[in-house]
Amino acid sequence: MKTTPEHDRRIAKMTFASVYPHYVTKVEKKDRTIEELHQVIEWLTGFDDKKLEELIDEKVTFETFFERANLNPNASLITGVICGYRIEEIENPLTRQTRYLDKLVDELAKGRKMEKILR
Repeated sequence: MKTTPEHDRRIAKMTFASVYPHYVTKVEKKDRTIEELHQVIEWLTGFDDKKLEELIDEKVTFETFFERANLNPNASLITGVICGYRIEEIENPLTRQTRYLDKLVDELAKGRKMEKILR
C-alpha cells in the first residue's frame, strides 16, 4: 500500500509531543510501563530519557525527531502491518521510521516479550 504525499507531509509535521501521551496511554492500559516504552524508543532512536524529555519540551516534529535520531541498524527487521500499511513497503523513509515506532509501541502494548521487540 502506497502512502500519499499528503499523508507523508502530515506525519512529518506532526509533533512527537502530541503523540507521546497516546503511546503512554496505550502501553499503560495493557499493564506495561513508561520505562519499557522508553526502552523501546531508545532502542530505535538512541534517545535516552533526558533527550526524550528535551525533544518533548521542544515540541519537535517527527521530521526533526528522526533527523536527530541514530536509528538502530536492525530497524529494517521491523515488519508487518500498522495503520493499514505494510511497513516494509512504505517508500517514504520518514513515514517508514514513524511506522517503525508505532509498530514497536503496538508490540509492547500487545504483551510481546522485550527480547522479541528489541530485535
